[in-house]
Amino acid sequence: MATASPQHLLDEVINTGQQQEHQQQEEFLNSLETIVLTIFLSIIIIMTVFGNLLVMVALCKDRHLRKKKTNYFIVSLAFADLLVAVVVMPFAAIELTTGQWRYGEIFCLVRTSLDVLLTTASILHLCCIALDRYYAICCQPLVYRHKMTPIRVAAMLSGCWLIPTLISFLPIMQSWNAIGIEDIIEERRALAGGSNDTSCIFLVNRPYALICSAVAFYVPLALMVLAYQRIYVTAMTHVRQIETLQRAGSAPVAGTVPVIIVRSSTSSDPMEHYRLRTPTGSSHSDHAPIANSRMRVETKAAKTLAVIMGCFCLCWAPFFITNVVDPFIHYSVPWQLWTAWLWLGYINSGLNPFLYAFLNRAFRRAFLVILCCGDERYARQASCSYGHSNRACSAASVNGTSMALRLSFLPNRSYSDNGRTMLANEHESQYSLGPL
Repeated sequence: MATASPQHLLDEVINTGQQQEHQQQEEFLNSLETIVLTIFLSIIIIMTVFGNLLVMVALCKDRHLRKKKTNYFIVSLAFADLLVAVVVMPFAAIELTTGQWRYGEIFCLVRTSLDVLLTTASILHLCCIALDRYYAICCQPLVYRHKMTPIRVAAMLSGCWLIPTLISFLPIMQSWNAIGIEDIIEERRALAGGSNDTSCIFLVNRPYALICSAVAFYVPLALMVLAYQRIYVTAMTHVRQIETLQRAGSAPVAGTVPVIIVRSSTSSDPMEHYRLRTPTGSSHSDHAPIANSRMRVETKAAKTLAVIMGCFCLCWAPFFITNVVDPFIHYSVPWQLWTAWLWLGYINSGLNPFLYAFLNRAFRRAFLVILCCGDERYARQASCSYGHSNRACSAASVNGTSMALRLSFLPNRSYSDNGRTMLANEHESQYSLGPL
């Protein structure tokens, strides 16, 4: 019987030691990756919960916010995003970091249904906010009051929650999304090395992918693009009308010239939105050229709309494009790519409070009161109000932030119908265009 030579035994010992060392390095790297991933996902969840919860508490504590019916769109959006962070994200994070689903097949369907329901509700709220801004800025005041009645606002909010139910719990719990692809789903479960209770595989057939993606993303995206495009055009028209009034002789000259300051819609008193001020010592040379001023306003308005639409498209477009394409390429998209796109969409729920509430002066004031334990120094009105500032605010903004348009009187101290219409339109909306 042949015996192994000492050299051969030595080689085996060395190889075994190298393999063990390699395995330990892999285990260490896997553990390190898991820790970093867990910390990253936890930060996303905590920030999303904090931001959206702060928005909801602000509405409960600030009576000025409660008086604006359009703020309920923002609060309902915050509630949907809060549920995404509390109900959906934690289970997705646990599954991603552990590589296993530990909660059974039934709860897998429930979790998936909640995922579709809440993320779709969040997107539909963004669409409703865009439509509300469109009616407020682009339509006559009486048209806005007629369109955005409390009943219609309630109906729109109900639709934001009922429509997602029709594409989430109803088809998913009935397994309509799996019709015709049952074999593919079973094959995926076998490859994952688990049973129905230890793996949560969710695939959709072509009809469900097309209908769900259209309702949840493509139709709201089209409405948002059209609404914000019209808002931008209308805002630029207002800028040009103000320029025309100034060129017609309403530009400030030496002496006292009355000016209307149009403030953000944060006060319950309608007269609080328009203050008459008489600047002293102002001259035409004190103001920047009209062309440069208009260019700044146009640039800032375009930048703001680009941020809003850019964040929305960046977060959700990759997922919904993949969702439509995947069934037509035999479900060949890697799960890593699916996971990355899905969490990118979840991040949108954390960005929404910053885009739609934190940039709103009324909400910011309420946030300061909450975070500073009710310090009354932050409860006063914004600095653009009459008597609190020595200068007119010259910027216009989205979400009601720093909103002020400066409109001089004509020589006879009356302003045109166009000017009156502009002021009334801006009074109707707390979401006006301008810088971030």
